[in-house]
Amino acid sequence: MNRSHLVALLFAVMLAGCQSQSEASDPAGPPVATVDGEPISRSLYDFFVKASSGQSSDELSAEQREQVLDSLVSLQLLAAQARKQGLDQKTELLGEMQLAELDVLQRAVVQSYLQDKTPTEQELRAEYDTQVAQMAPNEYRARHILLPSEADANRILARLNKGERFESLAKESLDASRDQGGDLGWFSPSAMVKPFADAVMALGKGATTAAPVQSQFGWHIIRVDDVRKTEPPPFEQVQQQLSQAVLAKKFRAYTDELKKAAKIDKSLPPVTAATETEDTATESAETTNDNPAG
Repeated sequence: MNRSHLVALLFAVMLAGCQSQSEASDPAGPPVATVDGEPISRSLYDFFVKASSGQSSDELSAEQREQVLDSLVSLQLLAAQARKQGLDQKTELLGEMQLAELDVLQRAVVQSYLQDKTPTEQELRAEYDTQVAQMAPNEYRARHILLPSEADANRILARLNKGERFESLAKESLDASRDQGGDLGWFSPSAMVKPFADAVMALGKGATTAAPVQSQFGWHIIRVDDVRKTEPPPFEQVQQQLSQAVLAKKFRAYTDELKKAAKIDKSLPPVTAATETEDTATESAETTNDNPAG
């Protein structure tokens, strides 16, 4: 069971515990268990079975069904204990429960809205043409050496200009590609950070950057080994991805319509200097964990 399903399930269990027995009537039938007077509905049990095993309760053996019910009873007991301790009123838990509810309801409205909006062949073809038109005309195979400073990069570049092999110098690179002589394989410019991509596209086959190129990862020395025309994948091969893209656009348009029709007042607190410093530090730390080439 993934985290989103678990959080949603815990939310459902805690919500169910807040209902009285009369409110907890279930069209699926009588409760499957009662814990300290609080019923566990058949619908909640069926949801838990599906979320935890990927199967319906009818597909489980009697022993497996009993094990699942015991697990759900434990969840009910723990949720009740959390309420007794007032944990359900803690700010962070309230926020997580609210987000779980929003996530469940969002997925429900997505499914409801899109259930009769299967993309037509014409829509898929139009999306395919749009994506092909947005593709870069060329793909590149390049090598790079990533250095921590401009001085270090200029030092390596000077050695390169004196005749030392790029592949040997790449061993001093900060990037993992150093083990392949700096080789990044074939890539589209869109896969790289902009300064790196711009430098690659400006080079011809076999050319090396005349000066180090700076990106947020450091200083790059880049050599383009080969260039080829971008070949879009066959339409038939990407129909599933195209369908997902079309459906995403339809739902995004629906969301935009809801926003336009809604009255929305925003009142975020002003950003303080301390907050800006923390955000910058966090962003910097996250960036250093990315692929230095992009």
